[in-house]
Order: sequence, then structure tokens, then C-alpha cells
Amino acid sequence: MKKAETTNRILKSETEEVILLTQALVRIPSVYRPGEKDGNEERVARFVYNYLKKNGVEVHIEEVEPGRPNVIGIIDSGKPGKTLLFEGHTDVVTEGKNSSWTYDPFGAEIVNGKMYGRGTNDTKGNLACMMTAGLSLHEEKENWSGKIILCIPCDEEGMMIGIKDFIKRGWAKDVDGAIICEPLDKEVCITQKGAMRVIIRTYGKMAHGAMPLSGINPNLRMARIICELHTLEEKEKQHLGKHPMLGYPSITPTILQAPVAGEAQINVMPDECMTTLDIRTIPGQNHKELEHKIQAIFDHLAKDDPDFKATYEVIEDRPWTETPIDDPLVKSVSQAVTEVLKKPATYNGVPGATDGTFLHLEGIPIVTIGAGDREIPHQIDEYVEVEDLVIMTEIYRRAALLFLQES
Repeated sequence: MKKAETTNRILKSETEEVILLTQALVRIPSVYRPGEKDGNEERVARFVYNYLKKNGVEVHIEEVEPGRPNVIGIIDSGKPGKTLLFEGHTDVVTEGKNSSWTYDPFGAEIVNGKMYGRGTNDTKGNLACMMTAGLSLHEEKENWSGKIILCIPCDEEGMMIGIKDFIKRGWAKDVDGAIICEPLDKEVCITQKGAMRVIIRTYGKMAHGAMPLSGINPNLRMARIICELHTLEEKEKQHLGKHPMLGYPSITPTILQAPVAGEAQINVMPDECMTTLDIRTIPGQNHKELEHKIQAIFDHLAKDDPDFKATYEVIEDRPWTETPIDDPLVKSVSQAVTEVLKKPATYNGVPGATDGTFLHLEGIPIVTIGAGDREIPHQIDEYVEVEDLVIMTEIYRRAALLFLQES
């Protein structure tokens, strides 16, 4: 095979490998459940570590928190060149009620060409694809130069402590490009929404529900804030318009709780109310400016209400990302998609944040792409098309060859 050659190479052995590997990964539950035995990613991370090691890959395992390790595989061509990173996380979201599933959520059953189970789509299927592609490239080092890093972190579905630890330990220092392996219909996603997670609290005075004037109701103050936030959301939409790949920005109240602590009673006015905001931003929005606008809402409401008292806290801040369409990584991935699918690549954006957000902050160009319907993650009866796993493995392999080809 000539260097960087990209002929049709979907082999039967690799087809079987990616399917069996996906099934093995899905059959190891890795929902993070604090306090529960095996309620974390450790079992699946150990499996991945052993799998790569058995196949001759240099591999490291590093504990981020007790029972929550990252796995890092290094495939070095032995020749100087660029470094390409593939990222796919080990954790999955809760399966919910098992009785709601048509098939065992951790059974990885294949029915009519679809593999069902929690993580088949998001993102153990794509993790299997990147591992299989990596092992293929490990066997054909004569066709590329540089280095491949398989980044397999914990906790992508939570506060992303895995990728933060990976970066903190210096693994991302010399990376020239990163492919984020998430279910996005095999589309080349070059932009993604930013995210802010905010806690807002309003404070009042506890009182009997029959004598509300003897207290201060924090719920009314929170209701006014939520209405003002809806107005702010509409203003942001009008100002920025609809992004061609990401759609509109949003400000979504998610949790609403009063009282914040203790037992709620229908005849008791609480002394505190709390809400959380899931804010999703698009290119052109400034997160610090959004913070100032939230504070401006508080200041406005306080002018006409001497009893108004509210605070906000940003507990997570993930900026939006954009990678230029002419970036070498984008061009390599796009060419790989075109060659494998026999049609031009489709460009799109990621509606949520990924671990790639933090790699982007390190100055690393990122492209997000993977097998699986983008509407399926976190749903009951999550699935992935088996054929798409095979196709995606070849796309990852070809993209790496194109990006790491010798000059």
C-alpha cells in the first residue's frame, strides 16, 4: 500500500471486530452512580486498557477520582510528524426504568441491523470505531508519520472532569488536531454551542401560607426573574439570528426548587428558592456579557422591590467553538467522508458541548463526527446502525492517514 493511500479497505476482520467490541463495551454498565458498587466507569476503562495493551498499544490508565479513570493509548509511527488525537468517553447516562426498554439496555442485542443498548449511540459505538481504526493504523505504520493519541476519558456526561484532568497532566500539549467521536450522522461538525450552567437563588422570609404578608416570598421574585430571562433569550435570538449550523441560542430554566433544604409544605412560604439555568450560546455571544445581563435583571427588579434579594453562580462555563473549513484537519476528515460515502461531505454543528470544548481552549483544532442518529442519545431504546459502525471505522482510519501522511 502506498503512503496515505485511501483505497476501499473495509475488511471482514475489522467489521467483526468493531461490532464485537461495541457489544463488549455496552455490556459493561458505566453509568455514574455515586455510592453504588461498580457505579462508575472503572470496569469499562479497565476493559479498554487491557484490550489495547493486548493488541500491542502503549497504554496508560490514570485515576481522576476514585473509580473514575482515564485511559490513554499512544500509537507512535516512530517517524517525526503531527499528532492526531481521537476522543471517545467511557461513561453513559442512566438507562432509566429497565421495563421501559424493548431490549435489555445493557444487552447490545442486534435486531434488523440495529444494535440496541445504552451507549450504542452515545458513544461506545464510536469509541469502538476509533479503537478499531487505531489498531488498524498501528499495524500499518509505514503509511503514515507522527503519532496518534487515543483519549478515552471518564465523565463526559457530567462536569467533564476526565478531559480536564487529561489536559492538566499535559497529554494535549503537542496535539495538532482532535477528532471528537460523537453520534452526529457522519456529518463533519466544525462548530458547537457553548454552555453556561448557572445557579440562581432568591431569598425571602419564611411565613405561614395563610399570612403571607408576615413573610417575604422568594418564589414570586424567582418567577419575575424567569420571565425576565425569557425576554433576554428573545432579545439574544433577535440580535444574533439563527446560526446556519447551530440554530438559536437558548436560556433554559431546568431545576426549580423551594425550599432549597428541608421538607416542603403546602401551607409554608419558604425562605429560599433556587433555579438552575442551562444556557446554550452560539458564535457571537460573549459569556461575560451574559453574566452582566443577568445581574442587570437583578438590579432592575430590585429598584421597585426593596425586599428583592438574589444571587447567581456560574458553576460551569464552556465556550462555543469554531474550526475554519480550510483547516487541515477539516479537509482531511471531509475528504475521508467523501471517499467512503462516495458523496460530498455534509458540514454541520454540534447542538451541545463536548469534551472537545476544552481541547479547543488549548488551541487545538477540533472536528466532531461519528456514527449514529444525533436525535437518539439519552433516549429509551437507544440504538446504532451496525453498518454505520463499519463505515465510521473506515472514515476515522482514512482521516488519520490523510492528516498524518508524510510530506
